[in-house]
Amino acid sequence: MNPSKHTELVNHAWSVADLLRGDFKQSEYGKVILPFTVLRRLETVLEPTRAAVQETVERFRGKDMDTDRFLRRASGQSFYNVTGYTLAKIANDPEHAATNLAQYIAGFSPNAREVLEKYEFAQQIRRLDGANLLYKVVGRFADLDVRPEVVSNHAMGYFFEDLIRRFSELSNETAGEHFTPREVIKLMVNLLVAPDSDALSVPGVVRKVLDPACGTGGMLSTTYDYITSLNPDATVEVYGQELNPESWAICRSDLMIKGQDPDHIAFGNSFSDDGHRGAKFDYLLANPPFGVEWKKVKEEIEHEYETLGESGRFGAGLPRINDGSFLFLQHMISKMKPREAGGSRIAIVFNGSPLFTGAAESGESRIRQWIIENDWLEAIVALPDQLFYNTGISTYFWIVTNRKDPDHEGKVVLLDARDYWQKMRKSLGDKRKEIGDGQDGRPDHIAEITQLYSEALDVANDPEHPLHGKVKVFRNQDFGYRRITVERPLKLRFELTDETLAALEATKQVQKLGYAEAFVDAVRPLLGTTWPTKAEMLNALMGAVVDAGLQWPPGAPFAKAVRDAIGVRDPEGEVQYARKGVIEPDTDLRDYENVPLDEDVEDYLKREVLPHVPDAWIDHTKTKIGYEIPFTRHFYVYKPPRPLSEIDAELKVLEAEIQTLLSEVTE
Repeated sequence: MNPSKHTELVNHAWSVADLLRGDFKQSEYGKVILPFTVLRRLETVLEPTRAAVQETVERFRGKDMDTDRFLRRASGQSFYNVTGYTLAKIANDPEHAATNLAQYIAGFSPNAREVLEKYEFAQQIRRLDGANLLYKVVGRFADLDVRPEVVSNHAMGYFFEDLIRRFSELSNETAGEHFTPREVIKLMVNLLVAPDSDALSVPGVVRKVLDPACGTGGMLSTTYDYITSLNPDATVEVYGQELNPESWAICRSDLMIKGQDPDHIAFGNSFSDDGHRGAKFDYLLANPPFGVEWKKVKEEIEHEYETLGESGRFGAGLPRINDGSFLFLQHMISKMKPREAGGSRIAIVFNGSPLFTGAAESGESRIRQWIIENDWLEAIVALPDQLFYNTGISTYFWIVTNRKDPDHEGKVVLLDARDYWQKMRKSLGDKRKEIGDGQDGRPDHIAEITQLYSEALDVANDPEHPLHGKVKVFRNQDFGYRRITVERPLKLRFELTDETLAALEATKQVQKLGYAEAFVDAVRPLLGTTWPTKAEMLNALMGAVVDAGLQWPPGAPFAKAVRDAIGVRDPEGEVQYARKGVIEPDTDLRDYENVPLDEDVEDYLKREVLPHVPDAWIDHTKTKIGYEIPFTRHFYVYKPPRPLSEIDAELKVLEAEIQTLLSEVTE
């Protein structure tokens, strides 16, 4: 389809907005125009076989049997309509437009009817009819020439996607939930698929693609277009799942319009109701919601985790309840083809949280460890901020695969693409920046980043390369660490003061005594006394209690309670022992250190700790393994503070400007 025809179609559809203005909010136009566009396209696709479908309906009329298979065969499509209605006929009978349109929709096959229902089309029809607009809108779409011989499936897809994008941009508050900026998708698909360009050019190649949070289907469409641009004869099957009804309907409509199988788009929550259970895919990509909690499906996810373990999707661990990002990635990894069957590649958009959130052996850390130790993490690409419609935060691509090139095995690439952007002419919600795609005179950031990604290892190994600072390559184990617990001895001196006596009186062990008050009175004469050792303190207190005619309670728990109440921390005090030969650590002085996996922790202790605190030791029973990816730290560049003289000069200039303004006010 030539550009002028595309523009004509878009303008025709947009002209309906003139009818809707006043009765519908601007952000609601898509709820009318999109389903009517779908309806008109389905109608034109079915027109050549309308008579055959009618004959099939008559042939089976009155027979108690499932005719769906025969009707599909008669229509030559995966859907059909059994009525004799068309939009033109409905428009010519304004008085009965609502009734006839409802019957027309009811006559579609279940898969097509379900799409229109998810648009809440019946509600929009009632609103249009109530505003006396229905027959006008129906008539406008009856004139939309989208017959397959005029507009191919591919061109129709572009037209529909253009409408989707425009309506998403009209509703900035929801665009980020259902629509990923197109230039971000293009870059993501490039990084996902580009390394396979040679393999994809083979005649007869077949590839299956999944987006488990597919929204309106932009990622699936772009992946399809990219692969078929490399090889027009390639067979690309796209699959998806979406929780939002309207987004699901749009995505499914897009596939129907393009002549692809709409049943590949499942409706529901990917976690609790996996619509592609047991299926494997060549490429998987997603832009899941950032920081969305998974409380609603907590029971199902925890049940799978506890009962299936590593044979289920979430065996590596569960992230905290307020961020399900890693659940999506684990779900996608479970659908990778085995390496011996060709393997898979995954691209997913995350915010910064999955890089480092969670301490050693937390759910997030275990998931990172599982991915990295299996050598699945190929790269992380940092993107500019302010790229998305509903958030200005920094985002990252994670590229995961179980079929790394030999040169990449055991390594992870970190690529800093945060400077590849240009300012938008007009902001859309929180989106103020865009990645140039080389169109309309814009820089081709997508091509530049893609090339840098493909040459990452060479660039990282060449200090003279102009982009050397944008790429760093690490070994898998570089992201792992041991979290060691550094202990220091508990050192106490002992003194009886008003505060320590009150603490002693408040202990449970003293309170349980039948003579608690007498016990306290017995030791009160010792106020102001200090003892260097625990033994001396206990002997003194015991003597005072016995001299008062009272019994000193036997047992270690009572003695420890007295010690804890009377003891005062003192760096020069007596070292305390938990039991014979075992020094008791001071919990107030306890410290934690992260030691790289390939370094001996005792060597680390000698070098980094003992020169400052010679009596410290490591409690090896508390050592934990953790994994984190401190991306920003690796790319941090020190910027020295500005000279004071420069700052002082600027302040003087500002003071002069203020004085000038004040003098103008007072004149």
